[in-house]
Amino acid sequence: MDQNMESMKDYEQEIERSFRKINEGDIVSGTVIAVSEEDVTLDLNYYTQGIIKVENLSNDPDFNPKEQLPVGTVIEATVIKVDDGQGNIELSKKEANDVLAWDRLSEMLEQETVVTVHIKESVPAGVIAFVEGIRAFIPASQLSTDYVEDCSTWVGKNVEAVVITVDREKEKLVLSARKVARAKEEEARNHRIAMMVPGSVVEGTVESIMPYGAFVNIGNGISGLVHISQVSQKRIGSVHEVLKEGQKVKVKILNTNDGKVSLSMKALEEIMEEKQEDAPAEEYISGESAATSLGDLLAKLKL
Repeated sequence: MDQNMESMKDYEQEIERSFRKINEGDIVSGTVIAVSEEDVTLDLNYYTQGIIKVENLSNDPDFNPKEQLPVGTVIEATVIKVDDGQGNIELSKKEANDVLAWDRLSEMLEQETVVTVHIKESVPAGVIAFVEGIRAFIPASQLSTDYVEDCSTWVGKNVEAVVITVDREKEKLVLSARKVARAKEEEARNHRIAMMVPGSVVEGTVESIMPYGAFVNIGNGISGLVHISQVSQKRIGSVHEVLKEGQKVKVKILNTNDGKVSLSMKALEEIMEEKQEDAPAEEYISGESAATSLGDLLAKLKL
């Protein structure tokens, strides 16, 4: 029964192949069944195979078919010749990619897809990489969260990036690694903030003073705001009356809502006052005895 079903499926596939017609210019899909130094062979689910010569694989000069097109990979290619003279269909992955890649790149832009790219060369004001076989530009300002002075030091490196510009007509593709790096830093920062315990007392450095309060760097890349109402128990007209930039201070963590850290110096003053109020009063001890006996009083009387 199983053999009969398999035979029927094979028969149906043969019928499908016999009726199928492939023409020059068509974009077809095939599975890689062999890779050599000269070409890649595809199973097109057709009565003959497809052949892609190495020069028709990619615009990327460093494209390595043996590494990037292992057997079993499904790819799309454009039909160049229906018969290459040896009974095979000659294809071009490069041509199909020029048509299809821009659609995929537009999807990447819309979905903010993160891709890993290999930086090939340095050019004025940036570097070059390839995505989907398309040449992409990464401006120096979009390479890192830090200032990049010499782009040549980035050649040969792999970076994670997102597409920020897709212009099919001008064949312009721009990437940003900075956006990915910044998002990772923000994620790590938010995790560190989430691990903080409200009520904890920490030490920090005043890094900037604003009319509404002071930002205090409490380490590990995290800064919090001491609102002017939380600077001191005393009524102040300006934060500058109490604090200055670079000053070391102790602060209490009030809350960590929405990835923001709220701090207080006033709360520490209140804690200190409470401790002083709760401290037991010191007993007064004079140099003389607190009690005087009747005999001592009589001895001091002159009768």
